[in-house]
Amino acid sequence: MTITGTSGGRRQGNPAWVWDEIVLACDLLRSHGWRGLRPDHPDVIELSRLLQLLPLHPEEKRDETFRNAAGVARKTWDIATQHPAYRGKQTKGNKLDSKVLDAFLGRPAVMHAAAEALRAGLDSGALTRLPQVDEEDDEGVSAPEGRLLLRRHVARERDSKLRAAKIKSVLARTGTLACEVCSFDFERAYGARGAGYIECHHVIPLHVSGPTTTSLDDLALICSNCHRMIHRAAPWPTPPELRDLIATARLVHAGSGTSA
Repeated sequence: MTITGTSGGRRQGNPAWVWDEIVLACDLLRSHGWRGLRPDHPDVIELSRLLQLLPLHPEEKRDETFRNAAGVARKTWDIATQHPAYRGKQTKGNKLDSKVLDAFLGRPAVMHAAAEALRAGLDSGALTRLPQVDEEDDEGVSAPEGRLLLRRHVARERDSKLRAAKIKSVLARTGTLACEVCSFDFERAYGARGAGYIECHHVIPLHVSGPTTTSLDDLALICSNCHRMIHRAAPWPTPPELRDLIATARLVHAGSGTSA
C-alpha cells in the first residue's frame, strides 16, 4: 500500500503490526470474549495510545494514521475472525495474527501476564528506554511474550555491575565458576583464556512484571550452551529443569548403548 503526500511524492504506508502489538490487541479481545470492537470504544482508544508508545517502529516510518483507533478496531476484527469459535468470513489481516492467537489459546495465563507486563512497562517508561538488541541475539530464541520483554530480559542479564557482583559472590562461596546446569568450567577447559568467563541468565520469566531492580538471587551463572538451550523454545526451563533434562538424556543414551 502507498500513500500520496501533499507534495505529490509517494511513500510507504504504516509498518505492519509486529508480535508485541498483536499481543496487546489479543489481550484486549480476550477481555471482550474475542469479539471485534468499534473505533469509539474506550478500550480501543486506550490501546491506540499505548501502541503509539511502543519503541518498535521509527518515527519516520509512521504517518498521521499510525495505530489510530480506526486501525486498532480493524485489527481486533482481523484477530476475532481467526478465532476457532468465529463462524463468519475471515478478514485478510496479518500472518502473525493467528500465531499470536494460538499462543493465547495455548498459554492464556502467560500471554495475559505478558500483556500486563507490556502495559505496565510502557506506562512507566521502563520499556521505552531499553537498549537495542542485535538481530543475531534473537536468532534461535523463542519468546512468545514479545521482543520488548526479551530486550528487558537481555538488558538485565548483561548488566555488567550485576554480573560482576554475582561472579564475586559465587567465587567467594565456591571458589570456582562452573555452570549451574552442567558444571562446565571455562577455566578448566580453556585455561587462562577462560578464567573469569561465564554467562548470566535472568531466571525470572519474561512475563512477570513488578519491580525493575534485579537481585543476585535472580541470576544464574551458566555456560553458553545451556543458556542457548534455555532460550531455544518456550516455555523456558529453569536451570534445575534443564539439569533434569540433561540427566534424563544421559540415561536414555546409556540405556541405548550410545555415548552422550
